[in-house]
Parts: sequence; C-alpha cells; structure tokens
Amino acid sequence: MVQVGNKTYNAKQSDMEKKWYLIDAKGKNLGRISTEIAKILRGKDKVLFTRNIDCGDFVIVINANGIVVTGDKLEEKNYYRHSGYVGNLKTIPMKDMLKKHPNFVLRNSVKGMLPHNILGRHSLRKLKIYSTDTHPHEAQKPEKIEI
Repeated sequence: MVQVGNKTYNAKQSDMEKKWYLIDAKGKNLGRISTEIAKILRGKDKVLFTRNIDCGDFVIVINANGIVVTGDKLEEKNYYRHSGYVGNLKTIPMKDMLKKHPNFVLRNSVKGMLPHNILGRHSLRKLKIYSTDTHPHEAQKPEKIEI
C-alpha cells in the first residue's frame, strides 16, 4: 500500500524531556513576563508540542517583588475574596497586593493564561516563584534565560 501525504506525529509523555529555566523578574513588565512563563510551562516553544500532553518545562522566577506594572493598574485593578457570608467581600488593590504578596500577583497572572482544566493545574505546579534572588533549586541546574 502506498502512503499519500505525511503522517502527523503525536508525542507521548515518554518522549518529553523536562528542563529547568531560571527567570529574573526584576524590572520586567508583569504581562510580558507572564506570557513567556505560560508559553514555557505549556511547552508551546517546543517542536514536539502536543495539546493533550504535558510538554512544558519547570520555571523558577526570582525577584518577583521587582515586577513593574504600567498604566493605572496599581490603583484601579483589585483582587477580591469572599468568605461566603453576606457582606463579607474583601477588596485589595494591586498596589497593596504587590507589597504584601508579589508571588500571588505573578502566579495569578500566569494562571489566567493557562488552560482551565487538569492540564493547566498540573502545569501551574511546575512554576516556582521567589521574592528574593535566592532559590533552593540549585541541584536541578536551571538554565538562565532572558525575557
């Protein structure tokens, strides 16, 4: 039998090789760094990308407290949480959230760019964020990349 055309190759989980990347977030824009992190976590930068397989790599982000936000987002963007009781909606402006929990701001931004299913939740576990310039992942020998 003669083959007509090319066959599409679907990667398997055993074909994927996981790498570790180190990103310094000091002075970087929140949205721009979040899109690059999401792309690496998802594996879209690889040739063997398959949508239903976890193709992504691990990402370590240091200096998360040095993230820059442009425009009026510091005053206008709010984070909400609710306990479930009537009248108990808490609103925290982005300016306060960046001071108290810069890791949450970056993780929340990346989380919104990943798929909202099991694969996205699994990809988010491969993101390690630290506010300072030290991290406990030296044994993995992360490759430093510039964004």
